[in-house]
Amino acid sequence: MGVADLADYPWDAVAPYAQRARSHPDGIVDLSIGSPVDPTPDVVADALRAATDAHAYPQTVGTASLRAAIADWYERRRGVSGLTPEDVLPTVGSKELVALLPLLLGLGAGDVVVHPRAAYPTYEVGARLVGATPVASDDPVEWPEGTRLVWLNSPGNPDGRVLGVDALRAAATRARELGAVLASDECYAELGWDAPWDHEPVPSALDPRVTGGDLRGILSVYSLSKQSNLAGYRAAFLAGDRDIVARLLTARKHLGLMVPLPVQAAMSAALEDDVHVAAQKELYRRRREILRPAVEAAGFRIDASEAGLYLWATEGRDAWESVGRLAELGILAGPGHFYGVHFPQHIRLSLTATDERVSAAAQRLRAAAVASV
Repeated sequence: MGVADLADYPWDAVAPYAQRARSHPDGIVDLSIGSPVDPTPDVVADALRAATDAHAYPQTVGTASLRAAIADWYERRRGVSGLTPEDVLPTVGSKELVALLPLLLGLGAGDVVVHPRAAYPTYEVGARLVGATPVASDDPVEWPEGTRLVWLNSPGNPDGRVLGVDALRAAATRARELGAVLASDECYAELGWDAPWDHEPVPSALDPRVTGGDLRGILSVYSLSKQSNLAGYRAAFLAGDRDIVARLLTARKHLGLMVPLPVQAAMSAALEDDVHVAAQKELYRRRREILRPAVEAAGFRIDASEAGLYLWATEGRDAWESVGRLAELGILAGPGHFYGVHFPQHIRLSLTATDERVSAAAQRLRAAAVASV
């Protein structure tokens, strides 16, 4: 399979519902895509501006200061100690890494790529791009022979599900039995809501309680788009098995996959400052506390969603019907159909809208609930 054989981009199918939502007298509330709406923190923007004299090519491996900041962040925020600069690597956002990892690992026809049942579609795209077979499964016992790459996503997109230490350990054990690389997409790790993740760090696949101190075959992937509003910067990184990191570095050098030097400076600043991350989390917490009860009042059940940027909701009917119902209220949601075949009655609602728009959505949902009584 090649690029020309990829399916149409799924979000194009939402366009008619967006048009309907925009016709609402008070305007659209777009909760469909998790793109940050809040400003980039000053500490990050200042670092970017100070590094604009970037006349030379940046190094694919990243600056020494950035690699040190990544390693320190894993220890300080994720409980993963002992990482060295050789264990980490910056990437041009996380989506390109998710899509290209099967290619960079040399996978092809006959290989299996496992991903979650409720899954960001790029896991499957990356597998199909190289002719590998994608398999949706959350149970390590079900992972078949021939599996070469396992994607975990915790906290999950779209469902906000968190994998605890025991679940991560079981996944790592099974991946090693299969000789597969375990890659854990952890981009929402700073956004835990329900106990215990409201006060405990969401565990990483690199956590020593998971690995026993042995990082062989395990990678953690992280993005600064969510915690630091850097989606437009394309700022992400990976960490883990040093040998795999070295292989990926060599391939990325050949492909010219370099994070621009000013962005590397901005990443260092973001990783070294926890204050802006806490402030951003409180913004999302407030929006969640406004939106969630209104969604439930309107007849939806919220599943999982204990962390991350989304509410994973169902009212027991086809997701497109729910998307259409919400569009009549001027609210745009994402259908569960976009995240695999297993959740056709769920929708995804993002917290990435302004306070005013989230409040508007809540008011409309509550008014609709009253009108239906």
